[in-house]
Amino acid sequence: MNDQAQRPDEELDEQAAAADPAEAEDSADEVSELEALQGKADENWDRYLRTAAELENVRKRAARDVENAHRFALERFSKALLAVRDSLEMGLAAADTTSVESLLEGGAATLKLLGGTMQQFGIEEIEPVGEPFDPELHEAISMQASDDVEPGSVVTVVQKGYALNGRLLRPAMVIVATEQVATE
Repeated sequence: MNDQAQRPDEELDEQAAAADPAEAEDSADEVSELEALQGKADENWDRYLRTAAELENVRKRAARDVENAHRFALERFSKALLAVRDSLEMGLAAADTTSVESLLEGGAATLKLLGGTMQQFGIEEIEPVGEPFDPELHEAISMQASDDVEPGSVVTVVQKGYALNGRLLRPAMVIVATEQVATE
């Protein structure tokens, strides 16, 4: 070798390796184990970042879907109502040249078309004539003496009520029967 002195850290490494070869081997095992654990940690961190990004994408997609559902919830119902509007417009356009009977037939056909559309979308009429008064479904606007139905029952429906899939949209406006007052 040459006469120059080696660097101090190289001398220490050589001395440590020469002093105890088993210690050097353990140190090398620890370093390789540490590198393996660091690789596993890096892999898990990468998985975490990908999962977090995927979760954020799912959140954004769900928010966009909810927004579109709110915006276009009535699209099918609106398209179905267009046929009813078209029927009414044709009836009004033909009013000058047709007879009253044909206008009445057209009006009845349009009403039937509207009823079918409402039924298709779960809108039901509340027609309570003869039924007991129910404040959950009916709105009493008057009382009337009647022998035909029991007191507390609906005698007349002034305005029909409607429910959407079992949920009240508008209560039926009704006249409720009272007992007939005896007159002498």
